[in-house]
Amino acid sequence: MTTNSHERPPSRREALRDGLQLTASLLKRRLACDIPAGYIDDYLALDWLEWRGGTLRLTITGENICRHFESLPRRRA
Repeated sequence: MTTNSHERPPSRREALRDGLQLTASLLKRRLACDIPAGYIDDYLALDWLEWRGGTLRLTITGENICRHFESLPRRRA
């Protein structure tokens, strides 16, 4: 596999951002146990998720990030 010298591996924040829609979907289906290890703590630290009444949910910031990515054109593989 060849890589372009300009490419860099995604930062942790980028990886979290890219996985936020899946995380939101898992939370809606009450499958927080399927969120990848370490992501919940990082999302909490970034204020993208919060504990509310014993339930994990997206913050306003997390919702805005999801909406932003939903509005972008889909990438083709």
